[in-house]
Amino acid sequence: MDRAERIKERFVTPDSVVSRKLKLNECSGTVLYNPDLTDSATIRAVVFALESKCTRHNSYEEIMQAVLFECETEIQSDDDKIINAIVNGDLALIIDGREECLIVNARSYETRSVMEPPTETVMRGPREGFIEDIKTNLSLIERRFKTPDLAIDRIMIGKRSVTNVAICYLSSVADPSVVKKIKDRLNKINIDGIVDSNYLVPYLEENPLSLFNQVGVSEKPDVVAAKMLEGRVAIVVDGSPIVLTLPFVMIEEFQSGEDYYQRSSFASFVRGLRYAGLIIATLLPALYVALQNFHYTLIPVRFMMTLMSAIKGLPLSPLAETVFVLLLFEIIREASVRMPRAVGMAMSIVGALVLGETAVKAGIISSPAVMIIALSSIALFTVPNMIGTTSVLRIIYALVGGLFGLFGLILTVLLTLHYICAMNGYGAPYLAPFAPYVSGDMKDGLERAPLVDMNYRPKSIPNINGKRQG
Repeated sequence: MDRAERIKERFVTPDSVVSRKLKLNECSGTVLYNPDLTDSATIRAVVFALESKCTRHNSYEEIMQAVLFECETEIQSDDDKIINAIVNGDLALIIDGREECLIVNARSYETRSVMEPPTETVMRGPREGFIEDIKTNLSLIERRFKTPDLAIDRIMIGKRSVTNVAICYLSSVADPSVVKKIKDRLNKINIDGIVDSNYLVPYLEENPLSLFNQVGVSEKPDVVAAKMLEGRVAIVVDGSPIVLTLPFVMIEEFQSGEDYYQRSSFASFVRGLRYAGLIIATLLPALYVALQNFHYTLIPVRFMMTLMSAIKGLPLSPLAETVFVLLLFEIIREASVRMPRAVGMAMSIVGALVLGETAVKAGIISSPAVMIIALSSIALFTVPNMIGTTSVLRIIYALVGGLFGLFGLILTVLLTLHYICAMNGYGAPYLAPFAPYVSGDMKDGLERAPLVDMNYRPKSIPNINGKRQG
């Protein structure tokens, strides 16, 4: 059995791999490829070039230089790596009597065109978004860095998926110790397959069981490029439009790519609304319950009279009512996300209006509770990447407020702040630049200062070149 047949027999279904004999003047060879993953035009061009220009004395190096100089080629002798190339869509050329094999890039996949990502729409700024093809995604990053300092290290993860993963960073900016730590963690991953970049998140997080996000995610090349300019490392996974960035700090949740394409005054105002939205989303239901159960004297008299008339005769306690409405809104939100887009939008509107109004008229819940939870639910979407975290936190805070009042609520909030203040990932304090306080980084903290005033990179993010401009 020759080498081509031996490689083909390694496949459970050998028919999925096409084997074609070639007559290369005085010698012969075999090409192996998967027709589902290769470009037929590229295959025809490569075979024609090989049959018309190859001679008996051509070495693989000569073939690469004289025959296939326009193609991406590689000489490989390991059977496992040759098989990996075939299943990735490459063509393998094996000349009879030689140990090595020539790998030719002939990949062709059906992919989406580059378009604006649905999760990060902007009024101003680039409209490009990452897609599921790693080659396209890397080209979107490389277009923004026309410098030899851009480093792209490639590794394979997954025993069966053998997924291409690219680690991108600026060698003159990123901290080498951070880059090394990320590479070490990725190289230690031993899993059957990587379907999406989110599969890597638990392996990269310092605290995988934490409720808070510790890895940045984005679908926009301009956002990833901006983070790399601050010293972060980007991780691009083949088959996923989501690019991961590390190190990550909590303030990134409140920053939007569009902030840097608008006037600084308006961007600062909008960022303040995001902070206010997070506070309203997490604490408003808890305050409502705590004031009703333990501190009703703090409620203004007129609002108290309206509230008493609204809750009169309700079968549920304030805590049970609030938790019930919170869970009801979570169910409606989850159902609207899972349903088809056209049906989901109608379902969310009808569900919120019909169920809410019917439940109030039936005397199960009060209209103030619906209004409070609705306002909290709307505020959730001001920081979309934290929806999961804030949804859980507001239920926890509502339970604490209903059982222990304002004092228990304040203590729980302080414990939460203490917890996130102690978090640190890859040398970046999670709550920086607030704790610890970094005065220079505050220019892109609560406010967004004009770009002409941001002369230095964030000190919160480890880097080896702090000067940005000037």
